[in-house]
Amino acid sequence: MGTRESNEQAGGTGRRALLGAAVLGAGGTVLALGGTATAADARHGGGGGGGRGLKGLPVPTIVGHRGASGYRPEHTLGSYRLALDMGADIVEAGDLVPTRDGHLVCRHEPEIGGTTDVADHSEFAGRRTTKTLDGAAVTGWFTEDFTLAELKRLRAVERIPANRPHNTLYDGRWEIPTFEEVLRWQDEQTRKRGKQVWIYPETKHPTYFRGLGLGLEERVAKILRRHGKDRRNAPVILQSFEPTSIQRLNRLVDNPLVVLLSGASSRPWDFVESGDPRTVADLITPQGLKEIASYAQGIGPTLDLVIPRDAAGRLTEPTTLVRDAHRAGLILHPYTMRNENPFLPAEFRKGSDPDAYGDVLGAYRAYFATGIDGVFTDNPDTGLLAREDFVNG
Repeated sequence: MGTRESNEQAGGTGRRALLGAAVLGAGGTVLALGGTATAADARHGGGGGGGRGLKGLPVPTIVGHRGASGYRPEHTLGSYRLALDMGADIVEAGDLVPTRDGHLVCRHEPEIGGTTDVADHSEFAGRRTTKTLDGAAVTGWFTEDFTLAELKRLRAVERIPANRPHNTLYDGRWEIPTFEEVLRWQDEQTRKRGKQVWIYPETKHPTYFRGLGLGLEERVAKILRRHGKDRRNAPVILQSFEPTSIQRLNRLVDNPLVVLLSGASSRPWDFVESGDPRTVADLITPQGLKEIASYAQGIGPTLDLVIPRDAAGRLTEPTTLVRDAHRAGLILHPYTMRNENPFLPAEFRKGSDPDAYGDVLGAYRAYFATGIDGVFTDNPDTGLLAREDFVNG
């Protein structure tokens, strides 16, 4: 998720010290983080969810954003697995886009030039093109121009190597997973770990793909039904930046549903296409939230909708969004917490090195204090440490 996120390509080229030996696979640290998560889960109703659905998740819930994407190339089984090793309550697996032959695969965007090695495949050089995606011209290679068999010849690479040079060590290690493979992986990991694994897929650019005859929602519903994961308490939360996609899913499946919200002045692309004049600012009014609650169980706002930043990038006073959403019966899982300096509020940065970690625990505490129900994070380990710190006061 996070198509509308800002500051994704913040500068920086140097190496940075990784927080915690868990990132490098030190089993003792991973186990310690897992134990911390379990202690917190016990105080908040259990971490696996079991048959209790959303009510069984700890608060605040730690969602591994595209896996543990601060440490591995995003939307790979390696990134997903590391998020679980670190103790994430849910793994965002994945952002769903279609292939030419109708399969759903996990990529941040349909344009895959920045997340795969497709540019190194001379046989696909002629596929490079420019398309208009949600009103913007985008040049590159697009999943809808490849069959699944062709995409399986590619390998994932780090999307923002300037900020995460260490992740480039894992370039080429993993292929692009399909949604079906992720669901089978979820079952396998649940058995191995003895704890229900949750995932949080997103329908990407659904209006765009429906216009190409590749509607996402029906494909998602069909696959979930096939795997018996289309029910109210299923450990699969579905999300989208387009409210009409969530409304369509609400008619097709009983899964928990979440509407993603970017900047207050922005308009969901389905609203633009249909001529609906409303902006996100309209959706986060008490009336707008009440409407969302009629077809969804939660919202995923950008963190700036919870606590705005001033011109210098420092946090200001929290908005009433958390209170208003809870009054409407909605949960809030904002996005995205990242450890690197450029992504943090100014007062939590340390020095000027864009690859260095700032005071991430302080930043988490500020957001947790607003009463959010969870947070998407590229760094599940720091999220769990922050939750333990917050729960313990």
